[in-house]
Amino acid sequence: MKKRQSFAKEFKLEAVRLLECGDKPAAEIARELGIRRNKLYKWQEQLRRDLRCQEPYSRIRGRFFS
Repeated sequence: MKKRQSFAKEFKLEAVRLLECGDKPAAEIARELGIRRNKLYKWQEQLRRDLRCQEPYSRIRGRFFS
């Protein structure tokens, strides 16, 4: 059985930033990062959900993707 991959918060935030810049398709970004495309969308949704709570950015970074 494969071990579940874990990613640093900074990696996830950068991946979402790349996705939202819109310079490349999500599939290409995911391929370059070595992850699945749906994971990018999942991380994006998690970040948006956290931002809707209107917490200060430093608190979001502390708990985002924990």
